[in-house]
Amino acid sequence: MQNALSGQREKASIHTYGEEGFVGMRRAGQLVATCLDELTERVKPGVTTQELDDFVYDFALQHDALPATLNYRGYRKASCISLNHVVCHGIPNDKPLKEGDIANIDVTFILDGWHGDSSRMYAVGQIKRAAERLMEVTYECLMRGIDAVKPGATLGDIGHAIQSYAEAERCSVVRDFCGHGVGLAFHEPPNILHYGRPGEGLALEPGMIFTIEPMINLGRPHVKLLNDGWTAVTRDRSLTAQYEHSVGVTEDGVEIFTLSPAGYGRP
Repeated sequence: MQNALSGQREKASIHTYGEEGFVGMRRAGQLVATCLDELTERVKPGVTTQELDDFVYDFALQHDALPATLNYRGYRKASCISLNHVVCHGIPNDKPLKEGDIANIDVTFILDGWHGDSSRMYAVGQIKRAAERLMEVTYECLMRGIDAVKPGATLGDIGHAIQSYAEAERCSVVRDFCGHGVGLAFHEPPNILHYGRPGEGLALEPGMIFTIEPMINLGRPHVKLLNDGWTAVTRDRSLTAQYEHSVGVTEDGVEIFTLSPAGYGRP
């Protein structure tokens, strides 16, 4: 009985959006995707992650948007930039990128109240094949998770699509962080786990909007938080990668709000 009541409360707290919400999310999502496109040529050896963050901040203001991470729970940057073994929430700084690094850049813009949230992986110069393969697997995990989204499917279907593929490719899924509802708020229910069992969890309904953002490790799934209170790293120092889209459940499937206008995004 407690589980049933808990499920009812969770469902009651989830927003479903109409056409106005989808229009707002398209605009915010496309602005973020355009910013990520323009970062492509800027990610190269010798550039600092702070310089990239400055570009994100300036891009937002030039387009009448605000970076959602800036001053969010005390965070002081316009983006999160996570290198190599940093799983997520890497803080931009003045250390230059090196040849062979891989970087996840996570950007969320608030445009007319709507939150567009997306992240991509970037190769810094020539990277090793293991890193390249990890990026390919992680992107495929994201797209398989998105392909599972439709009315009547469950959150467990999304997680299973991601987990089963990652583990078949001898990679692991980070369990400490998850996707989330998004829209007029930066983070809202439901939590989108990137692992799970088919048919389990909340059933999806048209109008739900959320992120899918699997973090996939070459090594074990365990992470630890650094003393800055934000930066999460793999415990075994193995490489990690992440891709993220904001999506909405439609009457017959799914809409991706943050697809690259330039056709970028795929590793």
